[in-house]
Amino acid sequence: MRDLTSGSPVTGAPYPGAPVTYVEAVESGAVLWPLRWGLPDILIALLLALLVPLVVVSAVLSAGVSRTGAVVLLLSLTLPWVGFGLWPLVTSRVQGNGATIDLGFSLRRSDLIWGVGGGIACLVLGTAVGWLTEQVFGSFDSAAGDALASADVARWVLWAFALCAGVGAPVFEELCFRGLAFAALARSSSRLGLPPVPFATIGSALLFALVHLEPVRIPVLLTIGLVLSLLRARTGRVGASIIAHSFNNLVAVVGILVVYP
Repeated sequence: MRDLTSGSPVTGAPYPGAPVTYVEAVESGAVLWPLRWGLPDILIALLLALLVPLVVVSAVLSAGVSRTGAVVLLLSLTLPWVGFGLWPLVTSRVQGNGATIDLGFSLRRSDLIWGVGGGIACLVLGTAVGWLTEQVFGSFDSAAGDALASADVARWVLWAFALCAGVGAPVFEELCFRGLAFAALARSSSRLGLPPVPFATIGSALLFALVHLEPVRIPVLLTIGLVLSLLRARTGRVGASIIAHSFNNLVAVVGILVVYP
């Protein structure tokens, strides 16, 4: 167990853009650990999310496993969670007060309404921007859609893929981008004299769009990312953005189960 005497207790007002869970902890008089996580942890999270799948899937393929089989499909989808999910949980615990307080990793009843509304906004705006993008670049699909189109897998793999895309991915990606990235960008911009909430909202959305490594879909992903980041800014938690992200993904999930009977 860590010794509370090893660091100075947090006092005074929280930084602008802090999650509401952190604000409430300070206002309640809780003794909090100084926050030592920050911008470098965003980089670590993104590198883990990109490199772990690359290394593991490359090793699996070199062992003779089919590129279009269930193993590669599911590993490609879930291994990024090491960076998106595991690292924010670990670093916020080791270098702070945990994801619930420091990152706003919390869900409340009001988040359901905001989340569903945000999910509808993601679908409408994302579809509109996608249509405009197609007028310039022609028809395109997501990386996940392309992977499924070439996959040769059993029905249960599709259900597993749907569960991961509709539940797992939204939870872990939001923990990273609307949790760790938003909070770290807000803290850093505040120290630099920049407007914390706008900077964190745009910055976390841009990171979300770029890390997918799908250049043609950047306008769509950026649009969705902005909606999700605005939910974080409005509610002070990632619960609403998780629901909105899941709601948005469920449309694609239903399409997967219909197209691949």
